[in-house]
Amino acid sequence: MSVSEPPPMILLRNAEVFAPAAIGRRNLLIGAGRILAMSTTSIEPPQGVSVENVDLQGRRLLPGLIDGHVHVTGGGGEGGFATRIPPLPLSRYTHSGVTTVIGLLGTDDCARSIRELVANLYSLREQGLGAWGYCGGYHLPASTLTGSVRGDIAFIEPLIGVGELAISDHRSSQPTLDELLRVASDAHVAGLMSGKAGIVHLHLGDGARGLDLIRRALAQSEIPARVFNPTHVNRRRALFDEALELAAQGCHVDITAFPVEDGEDAWSAADALQRYLDSGAPAQRVTVSSDAGGCLPCFDDEGRLSHMDVGTPGALLDTLIELLARGLPLERILPAFTHNVAALLRLPRKGMIDVGADADLLVLDESGALSDVLLAGHWHLRNGQSRRRGLLEPLPFATHSQDGSH
Repeated sequence: MSVSEPPPMILLRNAEVFAPAAIGRRNLLIGAGRILAMSTTSIEPPQGVSVENVDLQGRRLLPGLIDGHVHVTGGGGEGGFATRIPPLPLSRYTHSGVTTVIGLLGTDDCARSIRELVANLYSLREQGLGAWGYCGGYHLPASTLTGSVRGDIAFIEPLIGVGELAISDHRSSQPTLDELLRVASDAHVAGLMSGKAGIVHLHLGDGARGLDLIRRALAQSEIPARVFNPTHVNRRRALFDEALELAAQGCHVDITAFPVEDGEDAWSAADALQRYLDSGAPAQRVTVSSDAGGCLPCFDDEGRLSHMDVGTPGALLDTLIELLARGLPLERILPAFTHNVAALLRLPRKGMIDVGADADLLVLDESGALSDVLLAGHWHLRNGQSRRRGLLEPLPFATHSQDGSH
């Protein structure tokens, strides 16, 4: 694949559009990686221009999913250096319907760096994926490129906030209220300066303190509630109840699509989103992310890693499909995977289907399975078949015979 290859012009006809609101049957003209026109009537493409004509025959057309919590450099490392997880290749995102990622560092913000994070964001961008990220990681002082959170957000274009800063977790740096307020203030002011999100994306462990530190920050400062963005809020049921209260105060809360076993004191992402929407909490203040590329660890009573799993981008689509199978309307659940994320993170051309928006689009077939992925105007998945993968995916290596010859 050539990163410089211009996207073709495509006419999508008879699409049942969820923008994410259900707006009915539409025709769309795609060009230069954007949605150029959308109409209930026929669209005439420009004269003399080659156009791919695609009849979707009433299949559902969705905005590409935005994964707001991705370890683009790989995560892990809590069980020794051999447990460091390598970065995921491009197709693991695109073939799962993820067209935009927000990259971050986690527990390992020492061996992994913000330089490495930004380089991985640029790599994904060069291959067509929407990619932004956070400075910092689990610990304070925050890992940065410029020497400060304000400097990174203000001057490093892909960096839009700070995170995932850990609280209520034995792996955190145990930040005090004053330390949290200082980093939140720096993120907020830098966001105002640069027009970026300027949020603090907060990893929640399973500690008994839960969201208490955020509640105290809201009560004792003038920092807007939207700046504090807790994630993994479904990892304990009581924590989820706390998150509902915070959402009512103006915080945006993030549900993680990690595996949950029967009887576990946690809510699956599907259960959590359904419960959130049924609770009457503000529907625009909930998002779902995958923790893709990150370690999903379990620890013993002494804080040692006992076993681990790895987050996958496909967890978002799996959650969406599970909720559809339960009978929830697509237009009710889709914003948590698309528009809500884009609105919080101030990504104006993402998470929606409208004229001028980026042509990051998904098609669901009659059974509800993902059949097509259009990323920046290029087909990455077409009729269930892969059209594009990452530049080094798979990386071709020379083979050697036993005598050392090629």
